[in-house]
Amino acid sequence: MLPAVVAVLLLAVPLGTMVVATDPASLAAALRSEAVRHALWLSVVTSTAAIVICLVLGLPLAWVLARVDFPGRRLVRSLVIVPMVLPPVVAGIALRTAFGRSGLLGRPLLDLTGFAFPYTTWGVVLAHVFVALPFVVISMEGGLRAAGPLYDAAAATLGASRWLTFRRVTVPLALPGIAAALVLGWARSLGEFGATITFNGNYPGVTQTMPTLIYVERQADGDAVLALSLVMLLVSVGVLVALRDRWLVTA
Repeated sequence: MLPAVVAVLLLAVPLGTMVVATDPASLAAALRSEAVRHALWLSVVTSTAAIVICLVLGLPLAWVLARVDFPGRRLVRSLVIVPMVLPPVVAGIALRTAFGRSGLLGRPLLDLTGFAFPYTTWGVVLAHVFVALPFVVISMEGGLRAAGPLYDAAAATLGASRWLTFRRVTVPLALPGIAAALVLGWARSLGEFGATITFNGNYPGVTQTMPTLIYVERQADGDAVLALSLVMLLVSVGVLVALRDRWLVTA
């Protein structure tokens, strides 16, 4: 029991002290700031776009890892996990070597379309997808494994195609786990900083998300940093609580 209490305190005390230390006037000023509104809006938009992409790409990958036994499955799972343990700056450098203007994929893309990811809002989305996708895939795989393959087999014996079984049986059974994975990935994306600033810089209105704005303000105004951090805390907790109440409750 005591270790559990210590664990809760370890998580709760820093957040509580941040709330207590925040000056209400600074919080009100932060909420009125145009820069904060733009950065928060950009964070929400890019995180939402990233999580949609993670759903489209991650759910099939999670299903393959959970349901299909193929040579190299452990290797694929290991490759999926690697970005979770990379230092964020290293993740940004990896994105630059692949999708930068002179990168392996970035140069052909630039030559063919004239578009380059770095220092654009789409670059922020790409960075968010890179860091959030592993969390989404691994969490979804757990949800799919918990649902079990027996219902899939029963549907197959009744003549259902693999696609029909996936849509009407597998996904509904694993929906709580899938929703949890999306919430986790969205929250991870919302708080992403290292890969984003390394790959995209910090341009207000284009690539400046709330975490990068907090980093900039940290060097100038401590009260503003506390206020901005509290805004992020309130947004994150509010969204997670709302989504949990609606989607993540399992009977």
